[in-house]
Amino acid sequence: MSSDMSYTTEEIAKLLKISKLTVYDLIKKGELPSYRVGKQMRVDAADLNLYKQRAKNAQFIEPNIGQGPSISSAPLRSLGDSRSIVITGQDISLDILAKHMEKKIQGIRPLRSYVGSLDSLMAMYRGESDIVSTHLLDGDTGEYNIPYIRKLLVGFSYTVVNMLSRKAGLYVQRGNPMNISGWSDLSRPGLRIVNREKGSGARVLLDEQLRLHHIRANQLDGYLREESNHMAVAGKVASGEADIGVGIEKAATIVGNVDFIPLIQERYDLVMVRKPDNQEWIDAVIQILQSESFQNELRSIQGYDLSLTGQLLYES
Repeated sequence: MSSDMSYTTEEIAKLLKISKLTVYDLIKKGELPSYRVGKQMRVDAADLNLYKQRAKNAQFIEPNIGQGPSISSAPLRSLGDSRSIVITGQDISLDILAKHMEKKIQGIRPLRSYVGSLDSLMAMYRGESDIVSTHLLDGDTGEYNIPYIRKLLVGFSYTVVNMLSRKAGLYVQRGNPMNISGWSDLSRPGLRIVNREKGSGARVLLDEQLRLHHIRANQLDGYLREESNHMAVAGKVASGEADIGVGIEKAATIVGNVDFIPLIQERYDLVMVRKPDNQEWIDAVIQILQSESFQNELRSIQGYDLSLTGQLLYES
């Protein structure tokens, strides 16, 4: 491996036969030096070689008869003295939660994974995530999250607790020159849309509304044009590259030069799988959600409804 090469986290995970979350943990602990190029984290080949050598010296190698040695693929929680708790989702409220957890719960180390709602639930199903955030609308019932959780986490024991509620709807250009007022306007010919990635709550919201309003996805110019977060979608509309996008109110206030049409109050919930060794920190997380200090910090952020925050919504 050439010393001037560099690798993405995905490439390192394949090379070392470990999960991406384990790679992120190594980076966060400083065991694997990294740097950012655009939106990607990269690690130089020389630094990867040094890590592998240190791992060998520390006897982290497991015998693998017939295939040569490989780096141990033990779960994150086995690395170091403290247990790693992986929190998935993109909202800033999760970063605030991680900060409170690190401060108030001994013996755990919160790690953040910035993925969408469906991918988060699938990561939990695979045992790769401990706290999942989700905002998935079931169009047939009008219910958020629970229908999806019950289908995906069959056989699991889990707790669903509310994080917050927030307004979702449409981003339109400043002044709303297209005079857009609701979901049915998406059927207009020539309307340019910018979409979210598959598995995100905003993408599910759009697809459910298209289904309910009998609008085909291929009618929408730009349906396949995807961005990975709300602010990027709002930014495309603000710059005039698209006429409309789906997202949350907060992103519109941050980006500016874009108007927001609220159409639904979405519930943003947390899912935690219950196991004998999980219950103590799950109870501690719920106490944080219900605490005045945590909720006061969330109140400083525009667009959050905390009327259900910390409320137990469902247990399997």
